Amino acid sequence: MKANTLLLVGGDLCARAADALDPHAWTCAGLRRRAMDARPGARIRWRRADLGDPDALAGTLAALSAPGNTASGDPEPAPAPITHILYAPAPDARTPQAYARAYPLGLRALLDALPDPDRLRRCVLVDSSAIWGQGPADRWVDEDTSPAPADFRGAAMLEAEALLHARLPGRGVALRLSGLYGPGRLRLPDGLRAGRIAAPDGPGHWANRIHIDDAARACAHLLALADPQPCYIGTDDHPIPTADLYDALARMTGGPPPAREGRPPDGKRLANARLRASGWTPAWPDMLDGYAACLAAAAPLPP
Repeated sequence: MKANTLLLVGGDLCARAADALDPHAWTCAGLRRRAMDARPGARIRWRRADLGDPDALAGTLAALSAPGNTASGDPEPAPAPITHILYAPAPDARTPQAYARAYPLGLRALLDALPDPDRLRRCVLVDSSAIWGQGPADRWVDEDTSPAPADFRGAAMLEAEALLHARLPGRGVALRLSGLYGPGRLRLPDGLRAGRIAAPDGPGHWANRIHIDDAARACAHLLALADPQPCYIGTDDHPIPTADLYDALARMTGGPPPAREGRPPDGKRLANARLRASGWTPAWPDMLDGYAACLAAAAPLPP
């Protein structure tokens, strides 16, 4: 089996994607802004790195990918050239500057700092359906739908995608995720339980979601997929009207029925047909089942 050395840039999604890969075929190293404590048996060797410091970044990557052998009994795998990248950044603020740093500028800095870029076989860039902004309402959106970012978030992601494909033709893949939910990502049902969130009233409001473990498996799948398409949508099988989702989650949590709030249509229905056709299958094809399982797992045990 071909040896692969995966560099992960990101947090929880990257850790879950590493767990979805065959440990006998993949060696994993990760970069984060903040230091990570080493855990016994952890799949990823985390390094603290700042994508805005090119000299330090180049030194970190050189140390990760330098050839050599570890001594017998050394818990860390032998360094090897980086063959794959999973780039899933998390902007540290909701500002144009933070999104530019995380997406086009950060990706450019990472690719510029690779000590042996010709050894790179695949780079998966994780961004989001913000590429399409708020429409087209009530129509299905797939990978052939023309991007139309409504704000700086989608514009920064689209710029990063253009950079990815220009720098790594045939080796770069963009994964555009819908809204993530899962363990530790239950603010929406928590807010509905407390009665703090209103549901949009009227047609043209759609909710698209993907369980974080399904998103992680999509990342792992695309890292290993032969001859991938340039981009894929990562979402479950069943977008539903946003008000229906909010009503269902309020019932699941025992919260009050959410109030209705008039808003202009802002929804779109995302199609996952291309990702499914490539061989990926979601464990949670319906967000209502996925949320129910997450809420049951998070519920406190009875005394």
